[in-house]
Parts: sequence; C-alpha cells; structure tokens
Amino acid sequence: MWGNLTLPGEGKDVGPTLGINKSFLQGLYLAPKVVANSLKVAVFTSKILSELNYNVEPKFDEERVDIVQNIIFNNREDLIKYVGGIQKGSAIDSFVVPLPSAMPGYDDDIIMASGSFVQGSSIEISCDGPLRDPFVAYQQGSLTYEYGKIAVLIAIQELVKNEK
Repeated sequence: MWGNLTLPGEGKDVGPTLGINKSFLQGLYLAPKVVANSLKVAVFTSKILSELNYNVEPKFDEERVDIVQNIIFNNREDLIKYVGGIQKGSAIDSFVVPLPSAMPGYDDDIIMASGSFVQGSSIEISCDGPLRDPFVAYQQGSLTYEYGKIAVLIAIQELVKNEK
C-alpha cells in the first residue's frame, strides 16, 4: 500500500510523508522510555526538594497525570536561581544565563530554561515560571534519567550556594 502513494511533482520515491517515516517511527519507538524518564526525574525532583523543605506539587508519592513538576519557592530569588541551575546543568546551552523578561501573552516577567536539542522541545528538559507570588517553577522532561538528575542536582547547588 505505501509504495503506491505519491506526492504531486515528487513521484513514488518521496510519497506523501516527505521522507519522515523513519523519524516518525523512531519517535513512537522511543516515546515510552522518554516519558518514563521524565516521570522518574519529576518524582526525584519532588522527593529531594520536599526533603529540603520546599513545597512541591505533586508530592513524590502522589498519583501523576502529566510530566510537570511544580516547585513552589515563595520568593523571586530562589525561582531565578533554580531555573538558572536547570539551564546550567543542561547538555545544550549550559553557558546561557536565563534572565526574567516580558513575554507576549503574559502579565508578569517569565524566566525560562531549556536544555533541548530541538528548539521548543520541553520534554527534553525545561523549567520556567512567572515572577509573581507564589513563585512557582514548572519543570518538565528529561530524555534520560541521568541527564535530568544532574540538571536537578546542579539547580539545587545553585539554590544553596550562598546560604551559609
């Protein structure tokens, strides 16, 4: 069946998928593991930050409905440090320092970190939050558990760096 499909002007060698079948099927093959890793990083984040007396939603032992982990900092500085730490611990653009800024569609300044190979791919690892009370970071993703764990641990180091 697939061999009979064509795209006008391209012929049977390309077909209507424009040669993306491999990428599409690879995504289907990898998706369960990536989602599992994202959930594992979220649970790790929830557990370690709750042990450090930060409020988190959901708690590490609660049922989850998605891959987003909320971390409630209750102050601007900790939110900025944590999001900056996620960026610092990312495989891509770790040298970038996220700065709060205005964004279309938001009433408050937003800070965003993304260590993504593909621009805009939050499942790879990302963390963002609006700079308003209660200063919640929304963390999601990680292609691998190890990569996510490193980013979270570096973010925690940034949080506690000058607390002494």
